[in-house]
Amino acid sequence: MANSNLTNAKNAKNDEFYTQYQDIEKEINAYLEYNPNVFKGKTILLPCDDPEWSNFTKYFAQNFERFGLKKLISTSYAPESKNYKAVYQPSLFELKDPKFDQTKTVKNGKIFILKNDKTGDGKIDVNDLEWHYLEGDGDFKSKEIKQLRDEADLIITNPPFSLFREFLAWIVEADKQFMLISSMNAITYKEVFPLIKNDKMWMGVKSTSQAMYFKTSNKEYALRVSNERPEGSWWRKIDGEVCIGINNSCWLTNLDHGRRHQPLPLMTMDDNLKYSKHKEINGKGYVKYDNYNAIEVPFTDAIPSDFDGVMGVPISFLDKYSPEQFEIVGIDTDVKDGKLPDLVNKEWHDKLDRGYINGNRIYSRILIRNKKR
Repeated sequence: MANSNLTNAKNAKNDEFYTQYQDIEKEINAYLEYNPNVFKGKTILLPCDDPEWSNFTKYFAQNFERFGLKKLISTSYAPESKNYKAVYQPSLFELKDPKFDQTKTVKNGKIFILKNDKTGDGKIDVNDLEWHYLEGDGDFKSKEIKQLRDEADLIITNPPFSLFREFLAWIVEADKQFMLISSMNAITYKEVFPLIKNDKMWMGVKSTSQAMYFKTSNKEYALRVSNERPEGSWWRKIDGEVCIGINNSCWLTNLDHGRRHQPLPLMTMDDNLKYSKHKEINGKGYVKYDNYNAIEVPFTDAIPSDFDGVMGVPISFLDKYSPEQFEIVGIDTDVKDGKLPDLVNKEWHDKLDRGYINGNRIYSRILIRNKKR
């Protein structure tokens, strides 16, 4: 479901999915529980977020005072660059503002800034958002948006999936804190995985086993999905609109949270052989790869706590990864690229692109080791 929806959307260049308010709130609350002052005194940039569509802007504007924010900046990309939006409809913000010029709006992005009580009602919230046209179209790569990036302490958004590599590099270049929504598949990208391996980025709190449902401004695409598939895992109706389900969506961040420091409860290798709920392990043991000097562990909860060697685990393992418990050695593409020569079985003379078991290529694996106590 997840991959089909995402692949179809990317192929059609309809990969701008808009996040539900409750999904943002649920994730943010976990960081606040770990550190109540995590946002205090910070400037937050939302670089893909017109309030006409984005719940990120609404959420942080409504919680501006509670979080103790210094400043909130939200920018949008010019509507003419959104090929799914054939006829531009002005937002309520524009209709209220005498400076509104529809011809200019087609060419320029917008910037929304929140930093003080504009309305004079004694509180700072969404009603105090002040907006202006940008000089350019709002492209995050532009000098104008880079200057906003450099001013910000924290960047939070759901970037277009097709631009994820480029967008992440744009953030890392400026050495900023961030929270991004991504496809789990991005974990395997050569531009992404080294950040995870070197503990410069990690998974957020939401489990990848839980689907997220996104609104899309492409009504034709949403209608096609809802007509072709029964309501359920593929799509749901939320607030009267069809929302597309993406199962393997995740948050990637460098903000600390409590879940990543919780050790995964594990059994020893002997106990897994006796008591594991997985028939692939119970009574059978662990298989060694044909081409890697490592064992295959197909389920995260079947990682043996007392094994000292290298283990291949599914990428979903990162949901449970604690840097105090495990060392990330690499990923299968590292073996292919010659970065982990010691893991190559000298008797193997075929492909190293993935792990092979009995001659069969398996899914991508992260290579880990238990940390010595």
